[in-house]
Amino acid sequence: MADDFINSNGRDSDSIVVVRAKRPSNLWLIIVAALFIVVPFLTWYLTWFGRGLSDEELATYLVEEQNPRHIQHALLQIEARIEKGDASAKQFYPQIVSASKSPVPEVRKTAAWVMGQDNKSEEFHQALLPLLKDDEPLVRRNAALQLVRFGDASGHPELRAMLQPFAAQSPMSGTLVGLLPAGSNIRAGAMLARIRDSANELYEFRSPVDGQIAGPALVKEGDQIAKDQTVAKLIPDHATIIDALRALAYVGTNDDLGLVDDSRHLDTSADIANQVLQTTDAIRSRAEASGK
Repeated sequence: MADDFINSNGRDSDSIVVVRAKRPSNLWLIIVAALFIVVPFLTWYLTWFGRGLSDEELATYLVEEQNPRHIQHALLQIEARIEKGDASAKQFYPQIVSASKSPVPEVRKTAAWVMGQDNKSEEFHQALLPLLKDDEPLVRRNAALQLVRFGDASGHPELRAMLQPFAAQSPMSGTLVGLLPAGSNIRAGAMLARIRDSANELYEFRSPVDGQIAGPALVKEGDQIAKDQTVAKLIPDHATIIDALRALAYVGTNDDLGLVDDSRHLDTSADIANQVLQTTDAIRSRAEASGK
């Protein structure tokens, strides 16, 4: 039989001993297979921002400074409550303002976005204004966009900047040992370049914004670069252009019309062209109404 192990000492048939081998248990195989399914699911579920949180969980997550993703999760859950008109969200407004001062850029960016969802809160309005001077461009952009919801044009310069190539500046001096080529699309946080410092340590320079690397290349591999030197110009991506155009439809001026029209050359899609027309009409109508 296939399950028998026959042990013979080379003598006659009486000396043949048949030993029944044990089948390996399938239990461990089932457990291992289950772990491959359960562990990824639990990891996803526990970090999924769409998972609902109780008031107690929200209060706990909002103060977990060592776990920025928990803070972001809580912020987005509060945003959902605000959008539904749930008055229970207001109890967390002070923590949202505190989150806008977090040392973690992703948290500040999310807090800025959430504060724009209640444009009747003067507390949020005032908390957004300092974020226009934030070191991180995505924080500044979210603040500028959300201030428009308050009827506040304070972020107008940032909205204009969103329609222009972004200068990605090196955070350090050193030797450029890797750089994405011109024409590459890149997301914020993705690696744009590698830089080797004077101590031969290799660092990754990650893109501050979404966009496409413009050509021709400003630097090449092997070049010595200085801190704050522009490594690449990033053409704004589709979503950034749309967001800026929609905001300028409310706070733009006649001086913005040329920049608005030029955005059609950054992205030749039909919806960009349509938004350019809508924004242009809105700016002109507002200027005529004000007599300017």
